[in-house]
Parts: sequence; structure tokens; C-alpha cells
Amino acid sequence: MGDHRPDLPGDVLSAAGLGAEEEAAYRLLVRTAEVEVAELAGELGVADEAARRALGSLLAKGLARAVPGESDTFTAVAPDVALAARLHRRQEEVDRARQAVEQLTGEYLAHSRRREAAQLIEVISSRTVLREQLRLMQDNARHEVVSLCRAGHVAMTSQENTEELGALRRGVGFRVLYERALLEEPGMLVNLAEGITLGEQARAFPELPVRMMIADGELGVLPLVQHTGGLTQLTAALVRPSSLLDALKALFESLWERATPVSLTTPGSPLDADHLYLLSLLLAGVPDKSIATQLKVSQRTVQRRITHLMERAGAQTRMQLAWHAARENWL
Repeated sequence: MGDHRPDLPGDVLSAAGLGAEEEAAYRLLVRTAEVEVAELAGELGVADEAARRALGSLLAKGLARAVPGESDTFTAVAPDVALAARLHRRQEEVDRARQAVEQLTGEYLAHSRRREAAQLIEVISSRTVLREQLRLMQDNARHEVVSLCRAGHVAMTSQENTEELGALRRGVGFRVLYERALLEEPGMLVNLAEGITLGEQARAFPELPVRMMIADGELGVLPLVQHTGGLTQLTAALVRPSSLLDALKALFESLWERATPVSLTTPGSPLDADHLYLLSLLLAGVPDKSIATQLKVSQRTVQRRITHLMERAGAQTRMQLAWHAARENWL
């Protein structure tokens, strides 16, 4: 029956309202001009009744039609006709649901502002809940997320934070300030480069006072770690619009202005991506050995590239290189 090219992963049409059995049947219909119930059942490896049930569902959803004059033979309706309309309707439902959530959030905040100030702060005491909250904030962000990232993860590692990459691909802006020690942790530099490639603005600072994330300037999370008897008990504050949230935003902007940019490209810079990234990490204070280990090159290679940068800048020391890079806007 037709061309047996490999299928795409199953359930990818669930967004159009198709179950796994319906999707498998529809894919077979798409790949063949006409098919009988018994033939479809054989291809799917199911009983005739199951194949007939799947076909009935496809007929009801406008994804299949009976061949004229052949009561037991069926063919597919073109995907761009049958599925596009269903996906459009689903998108409208999602948009309406999102608007309802935003309206309810607005009502919640309006009532919250009339409560005591203490009620503008919710306490989180579970790593699982904190991890989910951080993911939701990034999934729901519309404009910008800002973060202070200290060494030693509390809820999840930077590598586990796939929600940031998804938000970056949607066009959400990210400004992330990394503590220098965090950049020395295994895998961080590769992960950081991936985020920068997708549009993240990154800077480094010697030591950060707190961890935090703020989404769209409206919702902040401030993890608070307490050490009791050698054990770590996690608490975190979920901060809604208030003078405290304003203070946290001001703290971020103050630190951001004083931090060292970490870049792969800079308009007007004469350096290529590799040398610009190396210079960024060097000025951020990341040791040569850590850079070499994480980027999987020898320490001698790192030092040779630094020497090349110094020669290009006419610098005798790394301090002179940093001064020249700042004066010439290499970063």
C-alpha cells in the first residue's frame, strides 16, 4: 500500500484533536489514494472494528470521506484543508483561555492590592513547587525575564532550564546576570553560549547577593535558603507588584550596569565569535583552566588565543588588554 516512508513521531497531531489511533489511520489515508476498512485494519495491525471506529471518527471530523459508489472504501481530505481549520479553532480557544487567565490575574491583583502588604508575598517551601513556579513564569512571560544566577543551584540547574530556550525562541527578552563562580561549573559555558546565540543578554559579576527571577516586571521569585543543623531547608518568596518588587528590580539594574558583558557578537567589534567569547570570559574572571576544560580545548590553546588578543591590542598584560577592549568597544 503506497510509499512506506518513516512516520513522524506519534501524537504530533493531538493539537488538532486527533488521538493516536485516529492519527495513525489518517496518516495511512494520506499515503494512499483509497483504502478499504479491512486493508486499513491490516496496515494498522488492529481489528476491523477498531479500524472502522477510527474511520468513523475521521469522517465526523471532516478528515476523511467515502469514495463515491464505494460504501466501504475511503480516502483522506487534504491536510491543508482539513487540519488548518481545526488548528485555527484550537488556537482561538487557547487565545480566549489566555485572555481569561490574564483577566482573572488582573482581578486577583486588584483585590490583592487592597489587602495587607504581607499578603503580596507568598511563601514557597518546596523545591518541586519552586521549580514549577520558575518554569511557569518563563512559559507565561510576554516581554522580558531578568535573573540573578548564583553558583550552586537551588531548584534546577541552568542545563535543566529548557523553558528559557523556548521563551527565547518565542521572542521573549532575557537579561541574565551570572555569578563568576557559576561560570566555572561544568557545562555552564556551552549552555551559556547556546542561550546567547538565541538572544539572551548575559553579563557576569564577581559575587551576587541573592538569587532571583522577575518576569515582565510583575512577578518575582526570591529563593531563600536556610541552613539548619547541617541540613538545607528551602523557602522562597513569590513577590507580586509592591515596593519590595520595585526594590528588587532596582537591585538588578544596579548590578547589571556594573557587570561585565559576555558576548558572542558585538556590532562594530573586530573579533570573531570565538575570540569575543574568550575575551568576555577572561574579563569576567573565569580561570584559563576552567575555560579550557568546558570548551574542550587545551589550556595551551586558550593561552595562545589570549596572547593573540594581547598582540592585536598591543598590550603587555591582561589588564592592558581589558583596558584596550573597553576603550575600543570590543565588547
